[in-house]
Amino acid sequence: MKKKSFKFRTTAFLVAIAVLFSVFFVDLFRIQVVNAGDYTTQKVTMSSSETTIEAARGEILDCNGVPLVTNEQVNSIVLNASYFPSTREQEKRNEILYNLITLTEKSGVEWNDDLPLVFDANGNIQFKADSDSDIDFLKSRDVLHLNSYATAQNCFDELVKKFKLENYSPADARKIASVCYSLKKIQFSAANPYTFADDVPDTLAANMKENSAKFQGIDIEVVSRRSYTDGTIAPHIIGVVGALNESEYKEKKEAFETASADESLSAEDRRLLSLRAYAMDDTIGKFGIESAMEDYLRGTNGIMTTSTDSEGNKTSEITVAPKEGDTVILTIDSNLQKQVQNALAAFIEDYRDKESIPAVGSAVVIDVKTGGVLACATYPSYNLATYYDDYSTLAADSSSPLWNRALMSTYAPGSTMKPAIAVAGLEEGVITKTSTFKCTRIYTQFPDTPFKCTGYHGNIDVREALNKSCNIFFYETGRLLGIEKMNDYCSRFGLGQKTGVEINESAGVLASISYREAHGGVWYPGDTVQAAIGQSDNLFTPIQLANYAATIANDGTRYQAHFVKSIKTSDYSETVLENNGTVLNEVGASKDTMQTVKEGMLRMGSRLSAFKKLPFQVASKSGTAESKAKVDGEIVEGLNGFMISFAPYDDPEIAVAVAIENLSSGSATAVLVADIYKAYFQSGSEVKAEQGYNTVLQ
Repeated sequence: MKKKSFKFRTTAFLVAIAVLFSVFFVDLFRIQVVNAGDYTTQKVTMSSSETTIEAARGEILDCNGVPLVTNEQVNSIVLNASYFPSTREQEKRNEILYNLITLTEKSGVEWNDDLPLVFDANGNIQFKADSDSDIDFLKSRDVLHLNSYATAQNCFDELVKKFKLENYSPADARKIASVCYSLKKIQFSAANPYTFADDVPDTLAANMKENSAKFQGIDIEVVSRRSYTDGTIAPHIIGVVGALNESEYKEKKEAFETASADESLSAEDRRLLSLRAYAMDDTIGKFGIESAMEDYLRGTNGIMTTSTDSEGNKTSEITVAPKEGDTVILTIDSNLQKQVQNALAAFIEDYRDKESIPAVGSAVVIDVKTGGVLACATYPSYNLATYYDDYSTLAADSSSPLWNRALMSTYAPGSTMKPAIAVAGLEEGVITKTSTFKCTRIYTQFPDTPFKCTGYHGNIDVREALNKSCNIFFYETGRLLGIEKMNDYCSRFGLGQKTGVEINESAGVLASISYREAHGGVWYPGDTVQAAIGQSDNLFTPIQLANYAATIANDGTRYQAHFVKSIKTSDYSETVLENNGTVLNEVGASKDTMQTVKEGMLRMGSRLSAFKKLPFQVASKSGTAESKAKVDGEIVEGLNGFMISFAPYDDPEIAVAVAIENLSSGSATAVLVADIYKAYFQSGSEVKAEQGYNTVLQ
């Protein structure tokens, strides 16, 4: 019995052992044969890291699909942390950087040297001028951990010690330290590669690739850079891109952190959010459309994953492809814009009043039916393609070519104010289209104040008062209305407020009792009549005047002015945004009132010789206002000339406003305005033909 029991237990044990080994053999077969590829990869791949692939920025086109801002492919030298020696191998880092700096300088290539330390003419190390924030960072705990009063020499000595540069000459040590400083500044890592040089010729790129053994962790990357079809077209409107400054990076970082804290975000949303986050050495739109449309133009970055196997070999592959930014299509017609710029420049140089005052001005053309800005020119101007190279010269120019006069300069509008006052007077019943005031050149309501007219007009009605710009008629109309009613109507025309364009603009000032008192002044009865002819505290921008003229042409319908026609995905498969015009308000004046005012403007347009040569009628109102300019530290008095207009009179298409500083007569601008109308209507058929086949932009 015992033998049988022992034999049974032995047999059971052997069977259990056999089953166990069978399981092992089956599992081994599954691992080595069935899933061999997966397990081999797991065995070989010891670690992996991710590097950001920068996405191309979206393009900017004009209203007909003509490229204004595109991207060109250039070589950049980039340090990749996945391959570059770590800080534990500082001497090896230094050797690679020394070879890299030597090669690039020998090739005449400028590299990104941001260290705020320089050698003076005597060979002494000094802090770089205007680099306070960089100097503070250099001394901070993140880099050198020095006291705030540390000298430039203290900082340099500590850099040499920290980065083990004792065996290099002071000049070479400073260069290597500059790169090491920048790596600290951008928090160099696989996710934050460092761009050493931005634009490298193909010969240097090829040389580096042939000698790759000397440049461990140094990559030649083909990246996109802004390119301009013609950098002189609408530079104040388009704007530029540039490196993030400290405040911009902080703002973007805080915005990212706030967005990331949203618990409702899906995993995919979080991934996309992280790929659109800004790195410290990223670029961003600085002003103009490049800044205003930043969220659309900025693409979504991709990811390069680098894997390291057990033997230290590295392989890289694109695991997330970058996505180019959206395409922004402007309302600007580049052909018209160029012609307006040329006409503006020629007119200003030919008609300037005083040589001592800079010759400057602006012109704006608006689509009456949509509020789209077709042309917006400022003179003098500059070239976007050479903006950074020319910046110091441009900034020092007394004529301020960098200043966007069309949107940012505010002027007393002179008699261009009168159509709005005429509308107010007619609607409030203080005048009718047939009532008259007598102009004897002297306004007698304020005998102690010499308010005068430019001529003796006798008994004059509102239409002739607009035609001949009679001050006496509008002094009296303004007095009867009062400042509050005047401003009610002027506000409806958008005067003294922003037009709503996408880029930065001034609001201007609508003269009022509250404004005067808020600035410590006193409002007198005479200020009301002065405000009625565009003086007193009134200050408007040229783009406000253009939109005001368009509102008159529209019988009181005011559109929001805009520069962006539409936004499409980079492949044009989807429309992200479409702007066919947004009505802001109705002035609320009767058809008869608007017609009366338009007839008065037509009378002026019809008597100006420059408009008589055009094959259509132009309605216009000129204005001249006193101005003061600071020249060489002294105030020089002069005059500014203005004109608002629209055409064709019977079926208005566009409104034009020009503002020319240092011009003795607003009527003289009719020559310029006529040239603008010629440019628009002579090219109109070509524009429509282009849109016929370029249907993607419609």
